[in-house]
Amino acid sequence: MISLALIAAGAPAAKVGQHAAAAPSMFGAVLALLAVLALIVGLGWVLKRMPGSGFKPADGLRVVASLNVGAKERVVVVDINGEQLLLGVTAGGINTLHRLPEQLPTPEPARLPDFKNLPNFAQLLQQRLRKEK
Repeated sequence: MISLALIAAGAPAAKVGQHAAAAPSMFGAVLALLAVLALIVGLGWVLKRMPGSGFKPADGLRVVASLNVGAKERVVVVDINGEQLLLGVTAGGINTLHRLPEQLPTPEPARLPDFKNLPNFAQLLQQRLRKEK
């Protein structure tokens, strides 16, 4: 009723949505994403250079081999300054199982396959299709 009286009196009508915030532009969204990524990289750089950050491996301590024996249980061979220990690692703690008299051989590092000597995929596919017919 009051709105009809205002319209009849000649009061200017308020536009719908004039007080609503404008939608963010694509430029603003990309700029915000880049700012968040820069913040993540910057914090990682700062944490890496802080003393005692824990990212550096301990000197003289190295995991030689590890084997899962359960959901949360593992058997681990650790080299500590030339002496190797067999440890049992569980959710409840770590126990020394055995001191190894001889050191385990260090495993070869994983290598990528030689992609130059792989067979041609088209030929393999044709052979496979011929066998299934």
